[in-house]
Amino acid sequence: MDILSLLGLLIGVGAILGGQFLEGGHIASLINGPACLIVLGGSVGAVMLQSPFRVFMKSLKMVVGIFFPPKLRSDEAIEKIMEWSNIARKEGLLGLEDIAETEADAFAQKGLQLLVDGSEPEVIRRVMEVELDAKEHISMEAAKVFENMGGYSPTIGIIGAVMGLIHVMQNLADPSKLGSGIATAFVATIYGVGLANLLFLPMAGKLKAQVHAQSQLNEMIVEGVISIAEGENPRNIETKLRGFTG
Repeated sequence: MDILSLLGLLIGVGAILGGQFLEGGHIASLINGPACLIVLGGSVGAVMLQSPFRVFMKSLKMVVGIFFPPKLRSDEAIEKIMEWSNIARKEGLLGLEDIAETEADAFAQKGLQLLVDGSEPEVIRRVMEVELDAKEHISMEAAKVFENMGGYSPTIGIIGAVMGLIHVMQNLADPSKLGSGIATAFVATIYGVGLANLLFLPMAGKLKAQVHAQSQLNEMIVEGVISIAEGENPRNIETKLRGFTG
């Protein structure tokens, strides 16, 4: 579990609630169902209208990665590539056939299969980079769904504020209804700005960082596979791949 994400969320929300309490306000005054419905429902509806179905569904699957990010083990990947290199050096590229059939990572498996098929290094690079770019593109678009929600929610919060004020104006003759209308007006604005800056935009930033890290790992696999295809010395391959880990 990503403790930093959990702590960040708790500190951000806690700071706002704590400030409200220290100022003498009631935390319960920030809880407003209609305002929450307006901002959340409006934001989700807007991005559903904007996003292709595939991208939107991908974004929902990526939400888990905020608190449970995928484990990217670059050192283990380098060790596997070194093992492939040594096998290819001793037994030839056909010696990788059994490994290609059992490799768990689909991207690496494709590279191994291209090696076993005897594809030229440039062909391998083109094929793998096309898949890499496609994966990165859709993942980035999915991450931007939350960035777009962060753009819509403050504006929808203002819509909720205006709706609350309309409710107030319609009930000027009944003072008992004025308080709830004013509360919805101001709380909707808080929800819109708060959700954007405490949740949606940070989520988008973290997911983009994860996509970048995954792409970097895949780029390292591409370089490793091509180096094996070119018959490079295993030591030179390891030195090259270590450069990806910083």
